[in-house]
Amino acid sequence: MAKRDYYEVLDVPKGASAAEIKKSYRRLAMKYHPDRNTEDVDAESKFKEAKEAYEVLKDDDKRAAYDRFGHEGLRAGQGGGGHGAEGFSDIFGDVFGDIFGGGGRRGASQVFRGADLGYELKLDLERAVNGDTVTIDVPTQIVCDECDGNGAEKGSEPVKCTTCGGAGQVRMQQGFFSIQQTCPACKGAGSVVTDPCKKCHGRGRLSKTKTLNVKVPGGVDDGDRIRLSGEGEAGRNGGPPGDLYVEIRVSPHKIFERAGADLSCEVPISFATATLGGEVELPTLNGNVSLKIPPGTQSSKVFRLRGKGVTTVRDHRSGDLFAKVAVETPVNLTSEQESLLQQFEDLVGAGGERHNPRAGGWLETVKRFFEKISQ
Repeated sequence: MAKRDYYEVLDVPKGASAAEIKKSYRRLAMKYHPDRNTEDVDAESKFKEAKEAYEVLKDDDKRAAYDRFGHEGLRAGQGGGGHGAEGFSDIFGDVFGDIFGGGGRRGASQVFRGADLGYELKLDLERAVNGDTVTIDVPTQIVCDECDGNGAEKGSEPVKCTTCGGAGQVRMQQGFFSIQQTCPACKGAGSVVTDPCKKCHGRGRLSKTKTLNVKVPGGVDDGDRIRLSGEGEAGRNGGPPGDLYVEIRVSPHKIFERAGADLSCEVPISFATATLGGEVELPTLNGNVSLKIPPGTQSSKVFRLRGKGVTTVRDHRSGDLFAKVAVETPVNLTSEQESLLQQFEDLVGAGGERHNPRAGGWLETVKRFFEKISQ
């Protein structure tokens, strides 16, 4: 019986791309696979026909010969395929292998990168703003120096895993297709240790507390992370180490609060200073400065000191310091002080809104409010 045209078998045009040919074959393989069509006597022959066509058209050399000379251009047996189930699993292995852990790796043991580690570094505000070098102790996993990480006792070597044949993966049949999984015996290493290292008990790694110096740049903020490349856990099977991420935690400050590049604080001043004006000494992270208080300053007035905030670590922008004054009410007065204060209150009250503009305006607003209600 004459063979059908391979392009006709796969239902693709002659100029179809490799991706189109593969996609069509997948569809036909799913449709005609014998395991899915046990009662269809023609399914197996159709499946084999599709596989034969795919084996030719996926190969650039075979396809070129076929396009030029047809079936006669192929040497005997070149266009044929083996049993359908094997070809089916080959084409779908890259898809289902990733889902079930195979990852599409064939014939090679797996190399594992070491785990990344995290460390929380607590700093006070001054050290975070100005920068510092901090020594930290980090518990981690390092390569065993006795066996150089292979887990075998000196004088011996790991042997090829008999379960996977050294591939690090095994192929498992799932119904009408097969999938690849990490070998359960060697955990993907491709080899097993028969004589374990006494120091690391065959793990190839040891627990150790590592001391590191961390350079903290000036201007870091709460939640910032510093990455120390290669300072995480050691890899397995010769894999690279992970990284260490140092997360900054800035402790609350007794005076300042930080918001990005800016600082804020509250400055208590006396009743007399708020009334008559004056100067108060104000702390900053770079030393004290003098803050001028104008006469008649009200409580909660905010003064802005430019450039007295934080220089950020990313854009090196200098923030500002916002100082909010809080007029402090005198307490524990003597009789004489109370008497003098009452005299002062009587004198100020006689001046009305001239001396208390906010109080007078507030009373007038309240008066209009009640008049509106009573109408």
